[in-house]
Amino acid sequence: MNVCVCIKQVPASSNVKIDPVNGTLVRDGNNTKMNPYDLYAIEMALKVKEINDCNVKAITMGPPAATAILQEAIWMGCDDGYLLTDRKFAGADVVATAYTLSQGIKYMGKCDLVVCGKQTTDGDTAQVGAELAHFLGIPYVCYVDKIIEVKDKSIVVRTNLDKTYEILEIAFPCLITVEKNNESPRLPSYKRSVQYSDHQVHNVTFDKLFDVDESRYGLNGSPTQVEKMFNPIKDDRKVMLNDETESYASQLAELLKDKKYI
Repeated sequence: MNVCVCIKQVPASSNVKIDPVNGTLVRDGNNTKMNPYDLYAIEMALKVKEINDCNVKAITMGPPAATAILQEAIWMGCDDGYLLTDRKFAGADVVATAYTLSQGIKYMGKCDLVVCGKQTTDGDTAQVGAELAHFLGIPYVCYVDKIIEVKDKSIVVRTNLDKTYEILEIAFPCLITVEKNNESPRLPSYKRSVQYSDHQVHNVTFDKLFDVDESRYGLNGSPTQVEKMFNPIKDDRKVMLNDETESYASQLAELLKDKKYI
């Protein structure tokens, strides 16, 4: 059985720079960390490995500096790491990102289970997992917080729907996105860091992929574009309605019309 866990390097603080030309985050590798939800994804992938001995590989897309989170994943317990890195991948939106990851997973070989974090802290779209499953042509389940059972041809999971839980069985190959849960992700092992000190992650460039149509990657393959990014303006102005009027409703209606809310 082969498991692939998708991870991402994100800014370690809210003080990030924006490229003024294309509206994307500037990722220089400084002051970065692994996306918190992906730590739970790794933990769940390693739980699958404990239940059903399998091979767990981590994959990410990013600049060469993103190698650091692949090394961290290996030190946590993953068997190998793959870095999708090429200038042609730069500026990708969720669609182009998901497509690039799908091609990277196909490059890695047979994969029975793909595990993703629910979302990333820099984009917060929570769309890549579902779109990745679409491009891979496999079923998926979102918001998984617990593995119930791993069978030969399927996996049984619990999905957290805020006010209720559902137990679902999904056939391999499949994809799950992982919610934060009560099981804290394990820490990187010093013993594994020494054991894998000479281990080189696999660099996967554009020319190594099966689909080399440049219109599917990076800015060229992104149907959505950021039109404008700005810091939100805090507006604490308020309007007090005249307490002597006979109709608060009509006064409120006029106010909403003036503001073009209705």
